[in-house]
This record gives sequence, C-alpha cells and structure tokens, in this order.
Amino acid sequence: MINKNYSALKESYLFSTVARKQREFASENPSLKIYKMSIGDVTLPLSKEVVEAMNKAVAEMGVKETFRGYGDEQGYRFLRESIKEHYRSYNVELDEKEIFVSDGAKSDLGNFTELFSADATVLVPDPVYPVYVDSNMMAGRRIKYIKADKTNSFLPMPSEDDAADIIYLCSPNNPTGAVYGRKELGKWVDFALAHGSVILFDAAYEFFIDGDLPHSIFEIEGAKECAVEFCSFSKTAGFTGVRCGYTVVPEKLVRDGVSLNKMWLRRQTTKFNGVSYIVQRGAAAVFADGGKGAKETIRYYKENAGIITRALDSLGVFYTGGSNSPYVFFECPNGMDSWEFFDLALKRAQVVGTPGAGFGENGKKFFRLTAFSDRETTMIATERLGNLIADVKKG
Repeated sequence: MINKNYSALKESYLFSTVARKQREFASENPSLKIYKMSIGDVTLPLSKEVVEAMNKAVAEMGVKETFRGYGDEQGYRFLRESIKEHYRSYNVELDEKEIFVSDGAKSDLGNFTELFSADATVLVPDPVYPVYVDSNMMAGRRIKYIKADKTNSFLPMPSEDDAADIIYLCSPNNPTGAVYGRKELGKWVDFALAHGSVILFDAAYEFFIDGDLPHSIFEIEGAKECAVEFCSFSKTAGFTGVRCGYTVVPEKLVRDGVSLNKMWLRRQTTKFNGVSYIVQRGAAAVFADGGKGAKETIRYYKENAGIITRALDSLGVFYTGGSNSPYVFFECPNGMDSWEFFDLALKRAQVVGTPGAGFGENGKKFFRLTAFSDRETTMIATERLGNLIADVKKG
C-alpha cells in the first residue's frame, strides 16, 4: 500500500510553482528580460581555495597510492577537525563523534525525523521553510504552529500551549531573515529542557551573522541536552550544486533512555554512504585562513541585501532580514496578497520573488527577496520593484 500521508501535501512544492509561473511568463513574453530574486541559489563561483583543494583531490583519486574508496562513516577526519575548530571560534567544544558530514542541511532536516515516532508532536513557526512541514506530513505527524508576525518581529517565543516533542527553529530565519538573540534562544532551550523536547536548529545561514548574536544554539547553556544543529556549505561557500553540509548531534542528547547520537549514526550507516572525498576536501578548504574566501563571498551578498533594504527604507516599507541574512522579507504594498503581488511584479517589473504565502498563513501579506543574484541584477530588480511599490502605494 502507498503512504497516504502524501495525499495531504500540496500538489506542488513552493519553489516549483514559482519556477513554473516564471517559465510560462517567459514563454509568452520572449522579448522581456526576467530578473530572478526568488530561489535562494547562489551566483558567485567557488573560491580559489576550494577549487584548488578539489583539483588536488581529483588528482589524488587518479593515483593508486592516494586513491580512496569508501570514506569514514561520519565524514573524513580532516573535515570534522576543521568543523570542530570553527565551533571553537564561538567557544563551543565538540567531540569529533558528534559531527556528521552530509550532502546538505535539507536532506538531514528531513531525514532526522526518522528517529522519532509517527505519534510525535511537531512545533514549527509560521511562516516557515516548507521542508519542516512537508517532511513531517509525509510521516503523518501532528503539526502545531507558533505565530511569527510583526508583533514579535517574526521571532516567536514559547508558551505552555506550545509544548511539543520536536521543535524547529531557524536562525537566521528562512524566509524572514530574523535572528534570535542569546536571551531569546536561552528561553527556547529552557522550554525544551522543561518539556523533554528536541530542538532541530537550522543554522544554514550562520556565516551571515555579525556582532554578538549567537551563531550556534550550542553557545547556549543546556543546549547539548536538547538540540541538534544542521549546517550547510551551500550559501556559505557556493555549494548548492556541489552538495555538502554537516549535522551536530551531541552525545548528551538522550530521550527515552536512548542516545540520539547513536541512533543517527546507525541510520546514516544504513542509508547513507557519505560525501565524496573530493567534495569534502573542498569543504575543508572553506575554513582555510579563517574562512577568508567564504567571508568575501558573503560580504558581496550582504552588500546586495543592503541595496534592497535601503530602497525599502526610502519607501517606508516594513521588512525583516537583510543585515544578518541573505533574505529580505517585506510587507506587500497596500495590504496586497503575496501571490497577487508576485503576479504584478512579474508582469509589470519582470522581477521574480517568492510569495510569503508559500511559507505559511502569516506570510500571506509578505514577499521574500534573496540577495544571491549578481550585483547588476540586484540593482536593476530593486529599482524596478521600488518603482512598482511606489506606484501601487499611490493607488
């Protein structure tokens, strides 16, 4: 028998719908140039350090003495050591056995739910990255939502009504770009400890954070007893097409007398054969010289975000994100529905963004732009959108 839980899913994944609408418009208007600011795919190439490391690894694979077959189950030691040092820069100490190299945060965020019963209750913020919801709907779990909106700056805090077995948090957030401070994140950790919950913490964009905001949930006392952290090289170093990430499962994390670290190890060794040696050499190079190459790339994208937010500021438009995130989540003009604004932006400005409605009920009046386009596209798209917003506001 088939898994009938799939019938509860929306027919199409959000970004597939966006791409389809974009293709249809392009087909009907072949003379118009379309400016893509929607899907969070990067445009800058891999850094010199990464390319050199991968080229060297390819050469090694062509020589008998340095050829490698199956690698270490959790990832090669050289990469896990680099990740350990990265966490140490945030005063977080990890054991090598707590680090699991994967083909990306999205895969692990979906697959990690296999460790929980189908009866487990899941809490997700709304708006939210669709994978959190869809992967649990596939398993038939009960999903609860916690409201994120303008009143709480899209950073919801827990109440007793929010008790759940699994809690998803993302900081910097996708889609809103909002970032939790230490005090707020500490309240979530205390809440999870008090209720026996497990926090699945998506830190895919932590490299974009400046200042004293926490990069990792493990900077918060007690988090190793209640949280798992998912990280990615996709947006950090341009690995969207290369595929590599890592998940941290603390050895202190135990539920029902069972170590989730050992459970995850057993799951991965059964269903996953690891990331290629070539890719892992490239990933380790991301941390070379203090992550200099990645930081230069991120600086470029954050400058793009600044172009967008300055334009919104000049128009008096409410938004979140941008300063510590590659995403800008802004309020549609005159209370427009986000899909309505999507169609208008595509038709009149030829700019493609992502309707906030695709992320949940509380995103229905908001629109997400990414800063991952090249500089020219960002500047032109921002100007065109700005003119459109100004016209809409005039009525």
